[in-house]
Amino acid sequence: MNYRHAFHAGNHADVLKHYVLSRLIAMLSRKEAPFAYLDSHAGIGLYDLRGDQASRTGEWLEGIARLWQTTDVPDPLLDYLEVIRAMNPDGELRHYPGSPELARLLTREQDRLHLNEKHPEDGRLLKENMRGDRRVAVHLGEGWHVPRALLPTREKRALLLIDPPFEQVDEMERCAQSLSEAISRMRQAVVAIWYPIKDLRQLRRFYSGVEKSKAPTLLRVELYVHSTDEPTRLNGSGLVISNPPWGLEDELKQILPWLAKLLGQTQGGWRMDWLIEEKTA
Repeated sequence: MNYRHAFHAGNHADVLKHYVLSRLIAMLSRKEAPFAYLDSHAGIGLYDLRGDQASRTGEWLEGIARLWQTTDVPDPLLDYLEVIRAMNPDGELRHYPGSPELARLLTREQDRLHLNEKHPEDGRLLKENMRGDRRVAVHLGEGWHVPRALLPTREKRALLLIDPPFEQVDEMERCAQSLSEAISRMRQAVVAIWYPIKDLRQLRRFYSGVEKSKAPTLLRVELYVHSTDEPTRLNGSGLVISNPPWGLEDELKQILPWLAKLLGQTQGGWRMDWLIEEKTA
């Protein structure tokens, strides 16, 4: 596996993913009862945007840098943005949190985190970055094994992020399989799958696969920075979310148009709909 997220840290896809992740955590935190956060493909947790890898691509300049420079930020984005501000106290944007660090800083004392990373060097760095937080367990294994290995959790609520590198042609299919496995083991779990928007034919197969899962509900959220007629570039990204907390859909209706305008490059846009709607009695 050659993928290293440091090349893409803080890009437009990270902004969408991490904003939504911050809101899922906030909404789960409304209840005092603890929950578990699981990350199947965690990465290293912390990134240097001025470092060699991020500097080579400069993708963050069209992502988090745009949000960083914006003064009139809607309230739902503030939890996410405050984490980044705290990591850059001098006001110069350099350090960026991956999903593990964002989740670590936004969860509560009673919550637990299970972070999995397969890449040997990234796994070592993840352990180092999470050192000292007794709520965090770092696992060095195959990300696709996380649902069967760690679900159900002892907590009655769980949030699972599935965010693979998408280097292999079968990874979208494996995402759908992991969703089904997670729901079969813990039906009430909130499962969020991040995916790139490139080849529309491949995406249609992915949608079909997750629609066949046993998820009680499944919300699709997509943000575009280009038109979708070029299958070799990253035209945008999306999340499918099983069991999304109440209020998320209404909030996203307000925030997605704002993000599309802020982050659009050649053409900004968004979509949100239900792939699996809640069954009524």
